[in-house]
Formats: sequence, structure tokens, C-alpha cells
Amino acid sequence: MRAVLMAGGSGTRLRPLTCDFPKPMVPILNRPIAEHIINLLKRHQINEVIATLYYLPDVFRDYFGDGSDFGVQMTYAVEEDQPLGTAGCVKNIADFLDRTFLVISGDSITDFDLTAAIEFHKRKKSKATLILTRVPNPIEFGVVITDEDYRIRRFLEKPSTSEIFSDTVNTGTYILEPSVLDYLPTNQECDFSKDLFPRLLESDEPMYGYIAQGYWCDVGHLEAYRESQYDGLQRKVKLDYAYEEQSPNLWVGQNTFIDPSAKISTPCLIGDNCRIGARVQIEAGTVIGDNVTISADANLKRPIIWNGATIGEEVNLRACVIARGTRVDRRAQVLEGAVVGSLSTVGEEALISPGVRVWPSKQIESGATLNINLIWGHTAQRNLFGQRGVQGLANIDITPEFAVKLGAAYGSTLKPGSQVTVSRDQRSMSRMVTRSLIAGLMSVGVNIQNLDATALPMARTVVSKLSVAGGIHVRLHPDRPDSILIEFIDRKGINISKSKEKKIEGSYFKEDLRRVQIHEIGNVTYPIQMIDTYCTAFEKNLNVEAIRHSNSKVIIDYTYSVSGAILPQLLAKFGCDAVVLNASLKPSAVSPVEKEQLLTQLGQVVEVLKASFGVQVSANGEQLILVDESGMPIRGELLTALMVNTILTAHPRGTVVVPIHASSAVEQIARRHDGKVTVLPSFW
Repeated sequence: MRAVLMAGGSGTRLRPLTCDFPKPMVPILNRPIAEHIINLLKRHQINEVIATLYYLPDVFRDYFGDGSDFGVQMTYAVEEDQPLGTAGCVKNIADFLDRTFLVISGDSITDFDLTAAIEFHKRKKSKATLILTRVPNPIEFGVVITDEDYRIRRFLEKPSTSEIFSDTVNTGTYILEPSVLDYLPTNQECDFSKDLFPRLLESDEPMYGYIAQGYWCDVGHLEAYRESQYDGLQRKVKLDYAYEEQSPNLWVGQNTFIDPSAKISTPCLIGDNCRIGARVQIEAGTVIGDNVTISADANLKRPIIWNGATIGEEVNLRACVIARGTRVDRRAQVLEGAVVGSLSTVGEEALISPGVRVWPSKQIESGATLNINLIWGHTAQRNLFGQRGVQGLANIDITPEFAVKLGAAYGSTLKPGSQVTVSRDQRSMSRMVTRSLIAGLMSVGVNIQNLDATALPMARTVVSKLSVAGGIHVRLHPDRPDSILIEFIDRKGINISKSKEKKIEGSYFKEDLRRVQIHEIGNVTYPIQMIDTYCTAFEKNLNVEAIRHSNSKVIIDYTYSVSGAILPQLLAKFGCDAVVLNASLKPSAVSPVEKEQLLTQLGQVVEVLKASFGVQVSANGEQLILVDESGMPIRGELLTALMVNTILTAHPRGTVVVPIHASSAVEQIARRHDGKVTVLPSFW
């Protein structure tokens, strides 16, 4: 059987370790991740390997060559012009895959029983078998659900806590029949999990999930990288060690000298040609590469030190990563979670604080204290995008300089001269961040349609009407009053895709920022008649005459947010008898306690005025809580059920799409109306 080794990843989240190394070549216990994968394939009699490469391909090819030194036959497929995605690069070599083949990620550590998985695939007569595993927290992975026969029925990409319906996740290892590649286009970017597997599911092709036992770690970020090393030392995963085991749990390479006064706790791994000086203390969990010098009285507490590093006297290293060829001088300290990129120098008595990352070839002056990431002369951030856009502490994580760079990174993914809308809530912090984003966008030649303080629904609608490339909305985080949330929307007014997020992150972390000439700098304009545009679009979705003749009295609480500047005009236009509460703008955030107090107040007003109902609109204008005629709030699952009932009453035998975590009550309502409820899946 042939295996396709996916080795083209650039490993953005592992930077600075991957600035000059492709992700599959990052060492685990002094061997590249890809070498551990090749050893796994050999253990299961898979000796023909096709490696798909994109980022720094020569590093991979120079190391593995034709594969003969590693006991396999290695060939390569290099994506020259642009990445084709996980499935696209395999489609590109379809001519070499004329029988059942295995696809395996080159950036994870595992000891799965591939032989058993292949037997399962053949026994089930499967077209595509996904090797799955159980994890305690599946939020960061693609969740897969199978029936009792292990046939795959549903996928969900990176679910939120409320959406988790299974703990079985996709490990990125697949056993495939060549015929499944017919579902993919040629020379186009496509992905297994976003493109191929959904199509197979839709076509009812036999697709199964094999739940593997054993160890699996997706080395996707720096914490996972360190943990995989420690797990390897503790034998939690079956790996082939690069050196002989000199004593229990102590692996030492050839031609290495260890001073008799040095104290070493196990498990520990030390490479070839190392020099360990007098009175050095090495604690359990330490990994030392080849050709490393550790000077006298150094104290090593679980660091990972790459080849060729030099550690000075009395240096203190704590659970950090020191990359290739780096020098750490006398009495310097590198603390927990810090990473120093290759060929850097840390001066005498310098201190690198916990979690700080230093990009390659940097110099930390003697006595300096580094509390921020050092990258091309600027500070660097962690992963940009979370579940809902980019978020962080106001004026700590989300600073003006961060926002300028983020705006430039987003603009660099667009064509010069593109149009982008920018909007915000009424908070002063949001105003500051928005202006910084605008500066970054202008610097890369993007023109701005500035919507100023605007509710998010209005921003979404206007984007689709102005024929712009997309939009950015800045607001206070709905759940954290000390944080800012920056949301990116596409030309249709919906949140941008994960692939677009990755492109922005790539532009940001790689400093791949376009710089235009003075005459190309973007302009800022202020669209007019936005409210009329929004009202017209809103009105198309309403039975206006029914509203005008309903004789309803509605009490609306705007909670001092920007939505209050729009809805009163809509209500007046539709002839609603409405009482408006708290429609003025308030610069400070309404706390959860205050919001509940306002909801109680709303219920009292509804009851006293004998109104038909009340509604409390959220700050962003996209969520609401209803209050019935007796003053009782209707929210959450009850509100979802009520909306489903309303829709199916108006459209019997219709179909309603609900979130995957919706209550089963909606199904009962649908049956009562002869309707249908479709759970909205999310493919990763």
C-alpha cells in the first residue's frame, strides 16, 4: 500500500520554530515529526511514501532524500505556484494512486494501529475511512458522529461548548479508494473535510469512521509541541528513540561528555556530541539536541534545546524551547513557555518572561527584560481568530498598533483599490480601534466606506448593497465588558470563512503586508442614506399591512445601544404603537446585572401598560429577549421553539433550519404542523 504524507504545512501557530523549518521537520525527541510518521508506516509494512510539499520543500527533500536511509521509497509532489489544499494536492497525484491508499498528516504524533484500520476499511467495503480518536475536549477539532455500524453520519467543525455532540474527532489520517478522487476538481484548491467528505456524504457513498486506540497529538501549537516531547519521554506513545538507553529512561548519544558532578533526573534525552559541564542540574523532562554545550552550574528544568545551541554558565531554563544554533549567555533566564528562534543571542543576565516568543536571528541585549514578543522589530500576538472573530482585552491585547497591523493584514488579502466598510458600536474604545484599522487598511491601498457607529445588522445589510469586498465591525464583547470583539464579514454580509481567516492570519504572522505608493493610499468616504437602505431591505421581509392593522402595543428596550438609533424610525414607518425605553447611547457597557434589572423593568412596563409584548434588544442588534403580556421573559430554547412555531404556523409543511444544539421540542412543534426541522451541520 502507498501512503501520502501531507508535509506542506507552514505551521503558523508554531512560529518562530517554523520560520525556517516546515512544520513536519520540527523535531520531537531530536527527530523530525515526519520521521516518526515514517517509522510508524514502516511498522505497518507501508514502505512507499509520496510526500506532498509546499512550504520550504528543500528542507524536507534534503533530509529524507530518496528514503533509502530510512527504509522506505520516497517520492515527492511539490505544489509550485499555490497551495492546493489537503485534497487538491492528493488529486494532483491521482495517477500514482491506482489502488487503496493511506493519507496521513505529517504534523502529528501517534502510534495508532494502521494495520487494524486498513483491515476495518476492507471489511466494511468502505470508499473512505477516517481514523478517529476520542479526546476530552473536542472544541479545537472536527467532530465526527457515526451510527452503530460506524458509518459516518455527521460532521461539525470546531464546535462551541453547547454544540458538542460527540468526543470522536478527525485525526487527519484517511484510508481511501482511488474512485473518491473523481469527486474533486483538477488543479483547484480543495480540502478533504470541507469539500470531499461532504460530497461523499451527500452522495451516500460508504464512508466509515475507525475509532483508534492509542496516542495521538496534533502538534498544532507550542504547548502541544512541548507536551508531545514530555509524553514521548514518559513512553505514553510508542516511538523509536534516536539514541541508546544508557540507563533506565536516560537516552544519550554518541561522543557525549557529561561531567561527573552533573545531576540528571530521568526521563531525559541528550543527543550526540554534547558537552555537559560541572554541577549542571538537569531535571526530568529535558530534551537536549546534538552538538549542544551546557556550561557549568546551568539549571535546566524541562527545556527543549535544539541542535547546536550553546548554554552559558549559571543559565536558568524553565520549560522553554531554545531553537537551532541559539546562544544563551551567562546567568540569563528563559522562563516557562518562552520560545527563542534559531540563531538568536540572549545576552548575559537577560530575562525572557513566560510565554514570550523571539523570532530567528534576534539579539537580546545583556541585562534586558523582554516581556513582549520580538518579531521583525514589532510585537507579535497569539492566534488571531477565535470562535467569533478577533477578540482580546481592550487596550492590552487589542491595542492601536495591533489594530493597524490587523487592518493591513486584512487589506493585503484583498486587491489594491478594493472597498471595505468599517463600523463600530458607540464605545470610545471601539472608536479608537476602528480608526487604527482604517489606517492599516489605507496603508495597503484599500478604500474605506466608514459607517461610524452602526448596529451590526445594518452593517451586514449595507455591505451587500454597496458592492464592497467585505466589512469590519468593532464592538465591545457581549460577554466580557473588558474585551473588544472585531468581526469580519464578507460581501454577502455574513461572517468570513475559516479559510479567509487563515489567509488573514498568514498575512499577519508572516509580515506579508503590502505597502503602496503615496498616490495609491486608500481614501475614506461616508455613505449617505444608510438607514433608508436598511429600512428598504428590512421592509421587503415583512407583511407591513398586517403590522399596521395589528393594533399591537410593543415595549422595546434598546439597553442604551446603537440599535436604538435605527429601530424607532422603522417602527414609526410601519405605524407601530411602541414605547421606547433606554434608546439613548451610553458610552459604558451595561453589566449583566444591569441588563437583568432592565429586563425586570421592561416586564413591569409591559404589564402596567397592558402591552401585547415587550422585547429587549442586545447591544449588537442581532439577539433579543421577548417578554410576554404578563411580564415573563421568553429566551433561549423557549424562544427558539416559539419562533419555529410562528414560522410553521405561517408556512405549514415548511422546513425550518435550527442550530445543532436546539431543543428536541422544536421537532414536536414541527410534527404538529406537518413541518420539517433540519439541523444545520457544519463541515470543517
